[in-house]
Amino acid sequence: MTRVLVVGSGLAGLIAAVRATDAGHQVTLVTKAALPDSNTRWAQGGIAAAMFPDDSVKSHVQDTLRAGAGLCDPVAVHVLCSEGPARVRDLIRFGVDFDRDESGVTRGLEAAHSRSRVLHAGGDATGAAIEAALVATVRERAARSLRGVGARLRVQEHTMLVDLTVQDGRVTGAVLLGPDEALRTILADTVILATGGAGELFPHTTNPALATGDGVAAAWRAGASVADLEFYQFHPTALAVPGTPLVSEAVRGEGAVLRNALGHRFMLDLHPDAELAPRDIVARGIAREMTRQGGEPVRLDATGLGRELLERRFPTITAACRAADLDWAVESIPVAPAAHYWMGGVLTDIWGRTSLPGLFAVGEVARTGAHGANRLASNSLLEAAVFADRAVRALRLPVRVSAGVSVVTGSTTGGLPAGVDRDAVQQLMWECAGVLRSGEKLAEASVTLADWATRPTGPDETIAPNMRVRAYEDANLLDLARVTVASALAREESRGAHHRSDYPDGRLELTRTVAWTRTVAWNRGTAPDTADGMRSTLNLDHPTEAEEAIAC
Repeated sequence: MTRVLVVGSGLAGLIAAVRATDAGHQVTLVTKAALPDSNTRWAQGGIAAAMFPDDSVKSHVQDTLRAGAGLCDPVAVHVLCSEGPARVRDLIRFGVDFDRDESGVTRGLEAAHSRSRVLHAGGDATGAAIEAALVATVRERAARSLRGVGARLRVQEHTMLVDLTVQDGRVTGAVLLGPDEALRTILADTVILATGGAGELFPHTTNPALATGDGVAAAWRAGASVADLEFYQFHPTALAVPGTPLVSEAVRGEGAVLRNALGHRFMLDLHPDAELAPRDIVARGIAREMTRQGGEPVRLDATGLGRELLERRFPTITAACRAADLDWAVESIPVAPAAHYWMGGVLTDIWGRTSLPGLFAVGEVARTGAHGANRLASNSLLEAAVFADRAVRALRLPVRVSAGVSVVTGSTTGGLPAGVDRDAVQQLMWECAGVLRSGEKLAEASVTLADWATRPTGPDETIAPNMRVRAYEDANLLDLARVTVASALAREESRGAHHRSDYPDGRLELTRTVAWTRTVAWNRGTAPDTADGMRSTLNLDHPTEAEEAIAC
């Protein structure tokens, strides 16, 4: 019986835990907060899949490749789009009640989709509906295992991933910080990371506060390859009030428009699809318009949709507007870009396998190649479901490790920040590695981040009680800020979500992914012998036909 450790309780982690349990593995699911708390819970837009007669997998593939700006892995995209409908049907069987009308399941149109194919639940509460159904499924499986029925599934809440343990080049488990703030090591034959993204790298984000990149940082320190970290998607329309709640792209899909301070619909001047252009184009358009008007947010005008549609279709956003004393049925609302989704992450193949034996990554923590330089709207929940399912099936496959490594310059160190606070990291990242970038600003950020000292030790008695989770999170964010800035400096072009004013055009020779791997891997509490180096690798091999047959 295989011991599987799943880290994270969003859609990817919950699917992996259920599938692994049902396959007979011994599963431990750990999550940093309560089981229902994750990025998935806050997803509004929906889940995209070619489920209807007037749509096709081919069309979904084409839309995804187009949005990815030349950096998608076509094989990963085909896997995503072709297996997506089956995974949506799985969610329905797990109890997700997608919105329906008298004709059946309803669907919406979102930016850069050529068809209406986005399914929603609870209007703009799709993520919450999916999370609730899967949490109930996990709790049911855990209860059955306690009664001795089926394979064992154990859930540990309020437990943070600190580091991965590696022996003889293979991941053998993880160091965890429990609710009592004690460090414990759990051994596993396989670790599946499903820890989500790192919105807390920036001061303005639609992510919950727990999104501190713990899985990417731990995998990086352990020596796993990471890739596409320069591609951070900024959602164009977050409500410009404290907390930056998301205003779903589906609002623009229904017909809402963007206006500047003078009331001009400026996106018509920038792209044929106007408000439904790819997210990176809309986010940059808004950012530039805000610069022209002295930093003032632009306005999203949804008044033409009517109160009844807004309240029925978007109850979560309506509630957020009311909390901010705004009535979006009669007035336009202030919106601005905010960090939303990381296309980059731990480099995997199309089975979720990383470059480290014994380590898988699924969901936003992973770089599967399905998103390229810019994620197509509502493909993230689909990716989580598809690749979590594949990762569990791949437990029967041999581990494959990428080859073709060459050395490049770069450095980072692990450990706890000494005298650096999260606000400083966030502000630096927003100013130098936000929506609009330049080589000058990125170089400035690189120097500043390198100067911020870290000490390669774990929390000790000098860390105040109840602050150890925060200390580890801050260490992760500093590590990730450094390697993200290094990646953005290395990509001397503008592509998808990565835009540099000094390299405004794309470069054909850069339409390949450069992945970074630390040449010195070390465990928390052990100082590296030398300065870290980073090495690049361009591709992971795809599975052979025989491997495909095994896992089908």
